[in-house]
Amino acid sequence: MTIKKKDHPKEKTQLHPRNKHRGRYDFAQLIESCPELSPFVKPNAYDDLSIDFFYPAAVKMLNKALLQHYYDIKNWTIPQNYLCPPIPGRADYIHYLADLLASCNQGNIPKGDKIKCLDIGVGANCIYPIIGNKEYGWSFIGADIDPVAIESANKIISSNPALKNKIEIRFQDNKNNIFQGIIKKNEFFDVSLCNPPFHASSAEAKSGTLRKLKNLTGNKNTQSILNFGGQNNELWCEGGEIQFVCEMIHQSKKFAESCFWFSTLISKKDNLKRVYQELKKVSAVKIKTIEMGQGNKISRIVAWTFLDEEQQQKWISTKWIDTNSNEL
Repeated sequence: MTIKKKDHPKEKTQLHPRNKHRGRYDFAQLIESCPELSPFVKPNAYDDLSIDFFYPAAVKMLNKALLQHYYDIKNWTIPQNYLCPPIPGRADYIHYLADLLASCNQGNIPKGDKIKCLDIGVGANCIYPIIGNKEYGWSFIGADIDPVAIESANKIISSNPALKNKIEIRFQDNKNNIFQGIIKKNEFFDVSLCNPPFHASSAEAKSGTLRKLKNLTGNKNTQSILNFGGQNNELWCEGGEIQFVCEMIHQSKKFAESCFWFSTLISKKDNLKRVYQELKKVSAVKIKTIEMGQGNKISRIVAWTFLDEEQQQKWISTKWIDTNSNEL
């Protein structure tokens, strides 16, 4: 039985204006780019082509098709049960970081591989470096504490020649360190980014997954099936998002002159007050909060720098030379 169609907007206007995923998924086009998606695409209750977002294999194949169609990534996969991120939201973070850099550069987005980014918790999927490199030509260092994630990210890079020498993956061998052991002596980054573990415990992560599945299926689920996957270290850590971010803030102080802008996602609005308090404690010179809308969910980026105006201008004049006119 076909249910009366909802009125769907043609564009997801809450996404960043440069986000390639503002339109509804064109499954015919995606299948043309990635024929492997075809078995997962069927008419839904509204007689629209879609996939069943309840099934991990379908979500993973949709991601593969999106990466192939929009970013020319022909070989992408992740190990079973690892995080399969929603690409439109990940792209938004990258585009807002581009705007952040442009705000210091007379409105011009600095492009090309001279712009160096650090992805804390790159994951097995390597999504942020892929999008950042493909959209703006930026080079990336991706760090992670999980050897399997490191191996997977390296496999994605090596199997896509266009990513070689653009993205480097580094293993963090001390789970208590965030920047130490990753940022080398006399190494400089224009921006760091992070999607921190959201939950404070395994039980909380499982409960969150069950709520998500209930929203997808309309039914109560007693068995947790992670449609977007996720290992423990990807989903939760002791103290949850706020403890991780506060630790990151304090550790960033030691690398104050190694990175122009530090940034992180903050999913829980209630955490902002504490984040601002910690940034004040470490004497951040400038703090910016950028709201992002994804469906019914509002997230935000908090970015901070320890560089004063004079240091910022020196950084831009010495490190961002010829980054405004690069053809990508």
